[in-house]
Amino acid sequence: MTESHTSSAPIQKRPLSAWSNPAFRLFTLSGLILSFVTQTQSLMIGWQVYEIKKDPLYLGFIGLTEALPALSLALLAGYIVDLKGSERINRMIFWLALLVSATLTLVMSTRFLPGHEKILSDDALVATLYAVAFLGGIARGFRGPTRTAMIPRLVSRDALAQSSAWNTTMFSLSSASGPALGGLLYAATGNAFWGYLIGTLLCVVALVMTYRIEVDQASEKLIAAAESVGDVLNELTLGLKFVFTHPLLLPALALDMFGVLFGGAVALLPVFSAEILHTGAWGVGILRGGSWLGSLAGSLWLIRFPLQKKSGTLLLVAVFGFGFCMIGFGLSTQFWLSLTLLALSGVFDSVSMVIRGTIVQMSAPENMRGRVGAVNSLFINISNQLGEFESGVAAKLMGTARSVVFGGVVTLIVVLVTGFKAKTLRKMEIEKL
Repeated sequence: MTESHTSSAPIQKRPLSAWSNPAFRLFTLSGLILSFVTQTQSLMIGWQVYEIKKDPLYLGFIGLTEALPALSLALLAGYIVDLKGSERINRMIFWLALLVSATLTLVMSTRFLPGHEKILSDDALVATLYAVAFLGGIARGFRGPTRTAMIPRLVSRDALAQSSAWNTTMFSLSSASGPALGGLLYAATGNAFWGYLIGTLLCVVALVMTYRIEVDQASEKLIAAAESVGDVLNELTLGLKFVFTHPLLLPALALDMFGVLFGGAVALLPVFSAEILHTGAWGVGILRGGSWLGSLAGSLWLIRFPLQKKSGTLLLVAVFGFGFCMIGFGLSTQFWLSLTLLALSGVFDSVSMVIRGTIVQMSAPENMRGRVGAVNSLFINISNQLGEFESGVAAKLMGTARSVVFGGVVTLIVVLVTGFKAKTLRKMEIEKL
């Protein structure tokens, strides 16, 4: 480790300590670009599918399509990261993202040609978008374990909470700007081609950046390859066993998972925009970006003032606030009120993401970071991608607005039950981990 990694200065007096590391900056900025591209594409794919099918259930199927490979590969991905090294897998993820972007660009280029209906019908286009979402799910399955294993190689332990806030900030920035740009581009051009093309070019830039990240190879403790099927299965489940016996990890990850699983409304934004708030594609982008703009504000605050004391209580309050905002959003029929509630939900969500990420980074054993990160990814993907599917199904059965209100109420109940049952989490303080 370099001297900058081992400085003992308190984190509160070094607000840029993590960012001062060049390798961490490249890692974070390349992740920012990848997230920006992913968020832009997700917005445009969702709007294209809704334009063609006019059915919220098909929006839920997008989340399911992404979730299936991400969930299926998560444990294997964690094992591969611990076996092969996070740096190599990180580059593979960006190559896959480039393939996804290039495929979307090529597919949409056919829509400019005369007689494009014969080249690619609407149903064929929807099927292609689902196939691309499936590829994106594969990359997502590897992304979480890779980040969990790689970040501790770039910053010191006292800067892990701050690095989590930095990564949440970059993710929030991309998630706020990506959908907004995607919605505006789609509204201005009437198609998704230019957004996909820009995404392809940005993926090339990010891929080049990953090859410039220099880390200490000796700092990553790789595991030995398993010699039998039984050994492989045991290695795959070690992360699960660790998390499910940990007094902090399990309640923290479960709380966040159930809160977002039932309380999220992202997948339904095209329906809210078109049928309730009466805006077009630009409205979807602004609404989706507004949520992440709030998250950006929250994570920027946490960079300057890292959470140390009463962290468990703050986590419970944050998820409770998120659910309350979702109830208000489901009841709102005014665009600016809806946008405000989404932005406020983003502030609460950023607190939850930073605390959860810090707990995972500090609790994972050095030679199991990939596999513990894989379990964390399982919880995240269940909440996000399956949450989108749940939103689509619930909207189909209950109506769009009622389904969001119902999900928010369930989130509040989950927080109350967790706060009562998980005393260790409620009393947790990051500074004592």
